[in-house]
Amino acid sequence: MVSIDKTREFVFKHGALWERSLFSYLFDGGSLQHLHHSLLAYKNEDGGFGHGMEHDIKCPDSNPLALEFLLTVVRETGIPAGNLFDNSSAWVERNRAEDGSLKNPPTLHNFPYAPWWSENGQTVPASTVGNLRRLGLSTPVLEESTAKWAAEHLNVEQIANNDWLFMAFQAFDYYLTLEDTADTRPLREATIQNIIKLAEKAPEKSFFTLCHYISDPHSEMTQAVPPALLDRLLTHLSTTQREDGGWNDEHDLLYWQPYMSTLILLTLKNHNRL
Repeated sequence: MVSIDKTREFVFKHGALWERSLFSYLFDGGSLQHLHHSLLAYKNEDGGFGHGMEHDIKCPDSNPLALEFLLTVVRETGIPAGNLFDNSSAWVERNRAEDGSLKNPPTLHNFPYAPWWSENGQTVPASTVGNLRRLGLSTPVLEESTAKWAAEHLNVEQIANNDWLFMAFQAFDYYLTLEDTADTRPLREATIQNIIKLAEKAPEKSFFTLCHYISDPHSEMTQAVPPALLDRLLTHLSTTQREDGGWNDEHDLLYWQPYMSTLILLTLKNHNRL
């Protein structure tokens, strides 16, 4: 049986302040104001985020990965955004390249970073703009430049060729927040089918990644998942909690496990599996 108490102990032992505050808000009636305060500590005066908000890049200066990750946390957990993203759209507008991709600060590699970010930081705009749109915070400027970028880099064929379940989030956040029209329907369907296809054949260590997309049981994505696949995921999640209260992440990185364990626990709660 899944233990909320053990997960709490794990998160409070290993998690950052914002992760502990998030757990308290989601499961213990904790203060939303305190959670917002802990997240705003990662925000800079320019409207962007840094300071290691996304664990892989510790640069204090505003960078695309930090904002993208926090927007993802808000989407995945359903917490109210409040004023977290005031002026963030303006920051994104100021930090775009001509092709609509995002620019990183020149100081990015002056601070610790994960080796897979050694070439550059995050530059893909799709998830960030899609999640700003979901919150009603996107702008015409961002919509125009990101649409051009997506037409070049995130078409139906490219979506279908994605072979990493985790990386489907770019198309997921961008296309499933657009209005469902005759033009967007093929892109939305390609995104949903890519996620389902990859989840069905995912190795055990990566299977949990599906909960990035189905934490809300009423979403279009969740409703499209075959019931047998959804049941297999939820059964897998409910039987793989470690004795220390956490769950493994895809790469066995302890610093990612407090958030991922919180998300897994929330997914089980939302699907009435606790």
